[in-house]
Amino acid sequence: MDEYSRFVDWDKMDVSAQSQDMKELTCTDFHELKQLARQGYWAKNHSLRAKVYHKLISNIPCRTVTPDANVYRDIVVKIIGKRNSSSLPLPEFVDNSLIPTYCLNAEGVGAIRKIILCISNQFPDISFCPALPSVIALLLHYSKDEAECFEQVCRILACNDPSKRLIDQTFLAFESSCMTFGDLVNKYCQAAHKLMVAVSEDVLEVYSDWQRWLFGELPMAYIARVFDVFLVEGYKVLYRVALALLKFFHKVRAGQPMESDSIQQDIRAFVRDIAKSVSPERLLEKAFAIRLFSRKEIQLLQMANEKALQQKGITVKQKSSVIQNLLNYCFSMFCVVFLRQNVHLAVHAENFKSEIVSVKEMRDIWSWIPERFALCQPLLLFTTLEHGCSLSRFYSHSEGHEPTLLLIKTTAKEVCGAYLSTDWSERRRGGNKLSFFGTGECFVFRLQPEVERYEWVIIKHPELASAGSETENHAQPGSSTLSSSSIPSDPSDRLSPFLAARHFNLPSKTASMFMAGSSECIIVGGGDGQALYLDADLNHGRTSHCNTFNNQPLCSESFQISILEVWGFRD
Repeated sequence: MDEYSRFVDWDKMDVSAQSQDMKELTCTDFHELKQLARQGYWAKNHSLRAKVYHKLISNIPCRTVTPDANVYRDIVVKIIGKRNSSSLPLPEFVDNSLIPTYCLNAEGVGAIRKIILCISNQFPDISFCPALPSVIALLLHYSKDEAECFEQVCRILACNDPSKRLIDQTFLAFESSCMTFGDLVNKYCQAAHKLMVAVSEDVLEVYSDWQRWLFGELPMAYIARVFDVFLVEGYKVLYRVALALLKFFHKVRAGQPMESDSIQQDIRAFVRDIAKSVSPERLLEKAFAIRLFSRKEIQLLQMANEKALQQKGITVKQKSSVIQNLLNYCFSMFCVVFLRQNVHLAVHAENFKSEIVSVKEMRDIWSWIPERFALCQPLLLFTTLEHGCSLSRFYSHSEGHEPTLLLIKTTAKEVCGAYLSTDWSERRRGGNKLSFFGTGECFVFRLQPEVERYEWVIIKHPELASAGSETENHAQPGSSTLSSSSIPSDPSDRLSPFLAARHFNLPSKTASMFMAGSSECIIVGGGDGQALYLDADLNHGRTSHCNTFNNQPLCSESFQISILEVWGFRD
C-alpha cells in the first residue's frame, strides 16, 4: 500500500479503519502536537503515522555515539549469519517476554529477533528490558526496512535527556516502576486496589504486570494509539493508560466470578480482549481524565522507590543457573521474595499484637501504605497502656522513626488512625511554636464502625504558622485545612505530594504541609476535609470534617481516647 508496508500483513489489519486522505503534519508547537496525538490525527493514515514517528524519534536527544542504520547493516550478517532467525535465542534482558506479532508478516516476525540481537550487541549496559520486543514489533510497521527500525529503537534507548524517561532498561528501574504503579493504583484506583488485595496473595506481583498489559497484551490498534501519545508526552502516559485499564477491568468484572485461578491471568485476558468492551478512543479518554500528579512528582516517587530497593540490595535479577554466583543468588532471591511479599507475610500473626486492631485490620492498613514501606514489618513504638498519656513521651518514643502509624481507640469503641510520612523530630524546626511538616503520602483512616480511608487534605503552612501555638484557632474546619481539590495547579508552588522538601532541596516557603506538632497538641491533615486533633494529655481528641463526598466522619467530633498506639516500620 505504501513504502512502509514491507513487514505488514494487510489481511490481518482492519483496512477499513485506514484513511487514504494524504495529510501533512507541519506543527512544531508541543501543546498543539500533544492535542493532535491525543485526538489521533495521524492514527488513520499508515504512511503519515510512519512519517510522524520518524520525525518525533529523530528529535529525541541522544548520546553522541548512537548506532544507526549503517551500523545495523554492518553487524547483522556477523551476528545472525545464515541461521534461521526463528531459532535464535533471545538475550536474557527481555526476560522471556511475549513477542507480539501485531499483524506482521513472516518477514516482520523474523526481523524482531534479529533486531533484538543486534541491539544486545550494541547496548551491553541493558540488563532488563521486557518492553523491547513490543516496541520493535510496533515500529516495524512504520519502517522501510530492518535497518531503519533498528535506528529508531536505538534512538529511544539512547535518549540522554534526564527529564525525558522512555523505556526501562535495568531491573532496578523496572521494579521501581512497578512499585510506583502500585502507589498510583493505591491513590487513584482505590476500588480496584481493594479488589486486588482481596483476591490476590501478592498485590505487587499483579502490579508488576502493568507493562506487560501495554507492551504485550494490548491489541495493535490500542498500543499504536498509546505510542502516538507516548512519543510526544513520555513515560507518564504509560501510567495513565495502565491505570485506565485497571479501572475498566474493575468496572466490567465487578461482582463477577474470576474466570481463572489467577487475577493476573484474568487481567491479561481482559486486556487482550479489550475490544469487546472499550474502544481505543474511550481508553485514552479515561486515561487523560485521571488527574495525576506532575511528571516531576512521579519522578521523585520513582527515585524513592529505587532507593528503597537499593537499600534492600535488590538491583539485578539474578540468574539461578550461574553456580559461581550461588551465594549472591540466594541473597537476591531472599530479597526478591521479601520484596514481593504480600500483606499476610508482612504482618505475621504470631509476632503481631495490638490492643486496638486485629491482624486482619493491620493487614488492611498495610495494603494502603506506599510500596517501599510495605517491604517492612510493624514495630510497636509507643502505647498509652505502657508509657502513659504523655505527649512528650509520645514524641520521645516516635522520634527517629519515619514513617509511623498512629492508631486510636475511643471510649465509644471507635477506631481510627493516621499514616504519618515524616519523623516527628521535624517539629523542632519551629521552636516552641506549632510546627508544620510532612508530605502528601499522609492519610487518615477509620476502621470502626466501618472501614474508610480518606485521601489527604492540606494543612496550609502560611495560615497556621502565623497563628503560632494557639491551637483553638485550628479546631475549626476551613481555618487549618484545604481540600485537595484546591491545590495550586503549578507544581513549583507546592511541595511534592510524595516526598519531603528536605530530601530533594525543593523550595518549601510556600509548601503545603500535612502534619503539625508542638508541646500542646498534634494535628494531622486527613482527606475529604477530615483532620484529626489530639491534645497534650492524649486523653482527648477532636475531628473536623466536611461532607464533600457524603463521607462519614472520621469519628466523633469530640472524643475521649481509650488507647493510643504508635507503630514504626522494621526492616
